[in-house]
Amino acid sequence: MRRFLRPGHDPVRERLKRELFQFNKTVEHGFPHQPSALGYSPFLHLMAIGTRSGAIKLYGAPGVEFMGLHEENNTVMQILFIPDKCQLVTLLDDNSLHLWSLKQHSGACELREDHRFTLKGPPGSPPSVTQITAVLPHSSREVLYLGTESGNIFVVELPSFRVLEDRTITSEAVLQWIPEDYCNRRSCELVEALQEHPKNPDQILIGYSRGLIVLWDWQNNKVTHHFLGSQVLNQSKGSSYGRKSSLLSGHSEDKWLQEEPDKACPFPCKAISKIYWQTTRNGLPYIIFQGGMPRASYGDRHSISVIHGSQQTAFDFTSRVIDFFIIFSSEPTAEFDDPSAMVVLAEEELIVIDLKSAGWPAVHPPYLASLHCSAITCSHHVSNVPLKLWERIVSPWPIDGGTNIAPDPPQRDLLLTGHEDGTVRFWDASGVCLHLLYKLSTVRVFLTDADPNDNMNTVGEDEWPPLRKVGTFDPYSDDPRLGIQKIYLCKYSGYLAVAGTAGQVLVMELNDEDAEHVVDHVEADLLQDQEGYRWKGHEKLKTRDGPVQFEAGFQPLVLVQCQPPAVVTSLALHSEWKLVAFGTSHGFGLFDHQQKRLVFVKCTLHPSDQLALEGPLSRVKSLKKSLRQSFRRIRRSRVSSRKRRGGGGNTSEVREYIYDHCYKANGKFDQDILQEMELAPVQRKIEARSAEDSFTGFVRTLYFADTFLRDSSRHCPSLWAGTNGGTVFAFCLHVPPAERRMDEPVRAEQAKEIQLMHRAPVVSILVLDGHNIPLPEPLEVAHDLSKSPDMQGSHQLLVVSEEQFKVFTLPKVSSKLKLKLTALEGCRVRKVMVANFGSCKTDDYSENDLAVLTNLGDVQIISLPFLKLQIRYPCIRKEDVSGIASCVFTKYGQGFYLISPSEFERFSLSTKWLVEPRCVVDVPEVSSNNHMHSRSIMENIAAVLAYCFNFLQFPEVLKEIQSTLEGGRG
Repeated sequence: MRRFLRPGHDPVRERLKRELFQFNKTVEHGFPHQPSALGYSPFLHLMAIGTRSGAIKLYGAPGVEFMGLHEENNTVMQILFIPDKCQLVTLLDDNSLHLWSLKQHSGACELREDHRFTLKGPPGSPPSVTQITAVLPHSSREVLYLGTESGNIFVVELPSFRVLEDRTITSEAVLQWIPEDYCNRRSCELVEALQEHPKNPDQILIGYSRGLIVLWDWQNNKVTHHFLGSQVLNQSKGSSYGRKSSLLSGHSEDKWLQEEPDKACPFPCKAISKIYWQTTRNGLPYIIFQGGMPRASYGDRHSISVIHGSQQTAFDFTSRVIDFFIIFSSEPTAEFDDPSAMVVLAEEELIVIDLKSAGWPAVHPPYLASLHCSAITCSHHVSNVPLKLWERIVSPWPIDGGTNIAPDPPQRDLLLTGHEDGTVRFWDASGVCLHLLYKLSTVRVFLTDADPNDNMNTVGEDEWPPLRKVGTFDPYSDDPRLGIQKIYLCKYSGYLAVAGTAGQVLVMELNDEDAEHVVDHVEADLLQDQEGYRWKGHEKLKTRDGPVQFEAGFQPLVLVQCQPPAVVTSLALHSEWKLVAFGTSHGFGLFDHQQKRLVFVKCTLHPSDQLALEGPLSRVKSLKKSLRQSFRRIRRSRVSSRKRRGGGGNTSEVREYIYDHCYKANGKFDQDILQEMELAPVQRKIEARSAEDSFTGFVRTLYFADTFLRDSSRHCPSLWAGTNGGTVFAFCLHVPPAERRMDEPVRAEQAKEIQLMHRAPVVSILVLDGHNIPLPEPLEVAHDLSKSPDMQGSHQLLVVSEEQFKVFTLPKVSSKLKLKLTALEGCRVRKVMVANFGSCKTDDYSENDLAVLTNLGDVQIISLPFLKLQIRYPCIRKEDVSGIASCVFTKYGQGFYLISPSEFERFSLSTKWLVEPRCVVDVPEVSSNNHMHSRSIMENIAAVLAYCFNFLQFPEVLKEIQSTLEGGRG
């Protein structure tokens, strides 16, 4: 039997791998990119959002999320829920209709597409005949009404989407019932609105773009009422009616009409595209409308106005309003609407206004967070956060459909995001919902050009209407130098290090009370006054003089300012030793934040690294050099592809030959040997980099370790630094004991320097103890959350470069083992982290492995310490450079990466640690006499205009409105 096994095949290990590793994309955190449609089901209490890429996402109670994706990459134009059912219909911009259902599978619900339908007209007819402009799901749940651009209305059967041709309403049939003098019986134009009569399901209200509104009776196939408007009806959004009274209509020319016509806007205003009338028990209705602001002063505003008695507020949103809906009483027999909340989908965020509380405050959503309120510049994940560091903020949430049946998160996790405006946001990443727990701003430490009192959105008290800005989206930074580049948080001590674009490094400590103090300032000259170097980039940020007031939370202890003020590229914090290390493109330094003293700085700048002195805004030379190098690689690859080896050489033999001969004894790359070989398309040659290449002094990684550096008998604290030129520096540190910590200085002495032969950038450095286990985090042993490292056996040093993994013995630093990833796979390492993988079968077994992300978007798991590839998964598209650059791994085999500026994709590599939505939607019982749901108007989110039919039954009111219109016309 053994002879049939592949060399190296271990059945026991293969079984164990299946118990440890499994790749799943689990949930998307954040705000959908480019939203295009909004829907709401008062029956299910679920909200739906559609995007321009064809995705639809359903949200209910926190943790209740569903996602569907159309096969077509088309924009979702409308989302409509079928009344009293777990179904919804989507309309795409290719004029196709799609029916979706929530169905049970393995104990949980899933969103699945049932049918697809495209309305077709007679042969040879123009596209406008069947171009859908309005959709109305009937309360019988059996048909859809489809209004078209030609003015015709088609009826299709559900769920088969069969067209009922005998029920089609043509515009000619409607015009037969309209007076002859109506604009010389001109065409009705497109259908803007369809609305079902709230008391008679056989009648529907039809609104045309020319201003004609008719009530059509299906039983008699005729128009029973009609209204001839003088204004063109608005497109794409609708109005609403109250349960007790009132007709509201929005028009395109500065008018909004209601029961009291004298309430019309007194100024030339923008069009009102959607309007609601909501009744209350106290008799004062809520009038809510989008647009309608004075055109001269507020033409560029994105506003929704709310009027309730003497209260009036115009909410000014930070981006274009896609759509909105009102949440009100869910009881079908309720006499009044009693609105409780307004949910607004803007282009960049979701805003919820509490209409029950005084002042109509905004409610923080438990999901759909606007992660990109300021552009994300870096991310940092902290697993298993202690309770004392955890502050949870809980707000009531009006959308509460469905039931979350996922198990409670096994631990508390934090995701920290750094932003361009100098803020750090702390997110609860424990479960499906990404909650904002805390926002930290570093701006107060510095003097910026922005005046805090200079607010372009401020409106004087005497101006009309009162305007209130809502939302957090603000893509503009006062100063790009404030941008956060690196974050390091110690979850045990509460120390936080934050580094920025202008070389600023802030060390902070958690304080439960407000405080006012002076932030100490220390400069670190990384060039060490060397001659011949001149910084051409931006200036450092100016600090505030005197004491600064800080709120409770993380407060700065000290500011370390790097000189030159280049971007901080690496950061490490050791809270037990009270040390912080920082690196830039010029070198690195060590700072004692207990004594507030600089320990040392090390310049890594090579004489040829002139580009490193030009700053991030001067990259023309670098770009030219990159293009030049790219063309050279293309030419070399073409030459190689034309030269064929004779005979059927074995690929593995070719690879072995490359490994043995592509480097000379002096490390110089032998071009001639590789030119004679044919490499597989996925392979990429390991190219030895010259020491004269630019940015070789760029410090990529910093690492603290208590290990054997000088000899095998004594271990000591150490600092390791890896550069872009493949150099590793090791420093021995002398940290005084606690009783003499403030009296004696921390001393450092360089002990080792390793130069990798291929000079590839060093991505990560790791020390393994005598049991081949990575050294624990600072204070982890002191809190009994990790075993003490084995300090008896020999330690090993793992150096991960972009092109290979290499293990050295300590303290001699002799090469022991290596894995040449690039030569094997034709890829480069972008991110790497040690992750703990537990077996899904038993709690007694777990192991530490390396989680590796490559520039091809693949995620690989490599065993420690033997560097054996365990499994490979395709994760991110190789073209998605920003997604690869933003990826962060967690300590327990999960990860996050940006799939858009506003969304994190969460994935899992572990069978044991899995966070994904698992929820059910229970369908409430519907009584037989309740098929005419009094809130069916809410299902028709996409309607342009909705009218209260009570008005149509009172001719005197209709005449009064018509006379008002005629008077205004004259």
